[in-house]
Amino acid sequence: MQFEEMGNMSGKTLMLLPGTCCDYQTNFGTVITELSEKYHLICVNYDGFDGSDLIFPDIITVTEKIEKYIKDNHGGRLDGAIGSSLGSTFVGQLIMREKVHIDHGIFGSPDLDQSGKVSAYLQSKLVVPLLTSFTKGEKKRNKTKEKLKSFFDMSEETAEKFMQCFSKFNPESIKNEYYTDLLTHLKDDIHVEHTIPHFIYANKMGEKYLKRYKKYFRNPDIREFDMQHEQWLFGDEKYAEPVLKAIDEFMEAKV
Repeated sequence: MQFEEMGNMSGKTLMLLPGTCCDYQTNFGTVITELSEKYHLICVNYDGFDGSDLIFPDIITVTEKIEKYIKDNHGGRLDGAIGSSLGSTFVGQLIMREKVHIDHGIFGSPDLDQSGKVSAYLQSKLVVPLLTSFTKGEKKRNKTKEKLKSFFDMSEETAEKFMQCFSKFNPESIKNEYYTDLLTHLKDDIHVEHTIPHFIYANKMGEKYLKRYKKYFRNPDIREFDMQHEQWLFGDEKYAEPVLKAIDEFMEAKV
């Protein structure tokens, strides 16, 4: 595991938790400068995605390591934590387990998919080979890059960074991350005193995800944005600026 602290060290603490098949450098690379100006950032790379030879074990084992770091280095408390996509699973677990305290849990347009073992196994057998084959061969690589640029309004540079991210990690780590995320369930109607769950709702994902947010958390603070899944992180200021403003408002909200 890798934990790097940076930014405004006198500002509020904000942990950054990246999504599937990503490190924080790629996932938050387009907004980390802006976030660093206001917040004491704690940037996380999971086992298997931290440049080491370790393999990602499972969501709960990694959650326990994150909890230990927060206890050992921040007295068991953070002002905020933001999870990008799969990273939101960790935010949800940190809130639900109550081993540490987070004032503001920020969920970056997650799908919060949950399933049983058979379904998770079948899904991982289908999806993981796709994630690990995007960059095999120049033709497939270029085709995937063009799809990323078109669907998410990505620049050439940002699309290239994500392509590199897909290709540099051990397929076993990717499989374990994807598979165990599906098996790591949240309870319904989670409510922790003095914690506010905030959701960045990308409405182009569809309303079924909005229903999930309301199912798993009691009275969540949901902000709707006209964008695709995590589109604010892909380099276009017209998506990033409104979300960054919302994050500031989240972090200032009274708990």
